[in-house]
Amino acid sequence: MTPPHRSSSGSRPPGQTLTYVFAVTGTPLPAYLPATTVGHEEGGPLRVLQAGALWLLAQDVPTSAFTETALADRLGRPDELERCARAHHRGVQAAARQGPVVPLPLATLYRGDTNAVRAVTARAPVLGALLDRLRDRTEWAVKVHLAPPAAAPDRPSPAGQDPPPAGGRAYLSRASARRRTRQQAHEEAWAEAREVDTELRRHAVAATRHQPQSEQLSGRPTPQLLNAAYLVDDTAREDFARVLAHAATAGRHPHVDITASGPWIPYSFARPDQDWTDATREVPA
Repeated sequence: MTPPHRSSSGSRPPGQTLTYVFAVTGTPLPAYLPATTVGHEEGGPLRVLQAGALWLLAQDVPTSAFTETALADRLGRPDELERCARAHHRGVQAAARQGPVVPLPLATLYRGDTNAVRAVTARAPVLGALLDRLRDRTEWAVKVHLAPPAAAPDRPSPAGQDPPPAGGRAYLSRASARRRTRQQAHEEAWAEAREVDTELRRHAVAATRHQPQSEQLSGRPTPQLLNAAYLVDDTAREDFARVLAHAATAGRHPHVDITASGPWIPYSFARPDQDWTDATREVPA
């Protein structure tokens, strides 16, 4: 077995660095891995820590840049949030190339290696079981939005007839009809979103729903009805992709737009304390 690689943080006085942990794995990480991966730019070289039968991919980072106040300021700025998230993902991805991983949340920090190893060792049985559950499985992200309303065509008045007067009662009647049409479209869209979710669950091990994104965050002009993640066995990947493509076929669900991405490292299913939703169980909208 390749011994864990450690890089010394002795170039900085004690207290000036924190141990940042990207991921936990049950697969021994090769000694060359840290040298081929770039973590946080302001941190030191990546290194591997061993915690019993588990391994951690870690990095020294400057305390001044990772205090609670500094992080709140940095993660509150979109450009800095993206930079930190990309650095975190690089570390997780590097470990995941060797085998299943539990990606730790962004900015998981410990006051030194000893504390990091102790924390992981204390949860070794839970983390080991989670690694077994994530083995040979990936995550697929699916978002369902209300489809943009179709533009109503102009309807010219019959030849020789003047358009009807735009009286108050007629205006209110037309406005009421438009509201009923929108309401009906929303109801049909919700029904289609639930149908898509049900179809995908049949081909997944587990499923979870995230909070729908706002229109500003999603960049879409219509509401997001479903923001879901599905954990899929590698052996069922082709079936899941086929069902997903079929669900998004033009005209099959005319009231919604479906977008998807994957396969990904199963971030949405990597919390040790998470109560997963069984994929076959219906979740209320």
